[in-house]
Amino acid sequence: MRILVVEDERGLARALKRGLTAEGFSVELAADGMEGLHLARENPYDAIVLDIMLPSLSGYRICQALRAEGNWVPILMLSAKDGEYDQADGLDVGADDYLTKPFSYVVLVARLRALMRRGAPERPAVLTSGDLSLDPATRTVRRGTETVALTPREFGVLHYLMYKRGEVVSKLELLEHVWDPHYDGDPNIVEVYVGYLRRKIDTPFDRNSLKTVRGAGYRLIDDHVT
Repeated sequence: MRILVVEDERGLARALKRGLTAEGFSVELAADGMEGLHLARENPYDAIVLDIMLPSLSGYRICQALRAEGNWVPILMLSAKDGEYDQADGLDVGADDYLTKPFSYVVLVARLRALMRRGAPERPAVLTSGDLSLDPATRTVRRGTETVALTPREFGVLHYLMYKRGEVVSKLELLEHVWDPHYDGDPNIVEVYVGYLRRKIDTPFDRNSLKTVRGAGYRLIDDHVT
């Protein structure tokens, strides 16, 4: 199994290489973002261990670039940041898993093995609801022929609602899938982002596709009239 470790802390990078090599993996190292992106583009890896804070190019940017190019190699992100927003942002840009430093080496190896058992998924299909479309690979949202610019969090909320289109999705479900399973902040943050989305995907186009189901949650419907 071939693994790329993109980490600028040289001591940690060397320790990871020693440990993973002892586990039977073939490991290559990159010390900055541009080198890591180049190697990921040029070589087939079974998984990438990717730090977020890197010289020249962040882990977020690397992940976004690979996913936009249709490269779905499993990515495990590493970060010294431990906020739920940082974790959610990492997953929003296409990472498959996230570990906060300092982390347990045993857990890292277990998560890598789990990611590689699942393998790289096929490029996700474009999700549609009427004339609203969302492409997870290019992270593009369109209403008809017009592109709609969304923040990573808005994209995550819409992605999940479109995946569950027609179904009622609760605030808790959105918090678990878009924010973090252990999110303990104000749950009304969901209402805030639903409001942001309405102002971008509905109001400018005279639509009402994002419905509030009182006491239950939200539902995305097709309200496109041809």
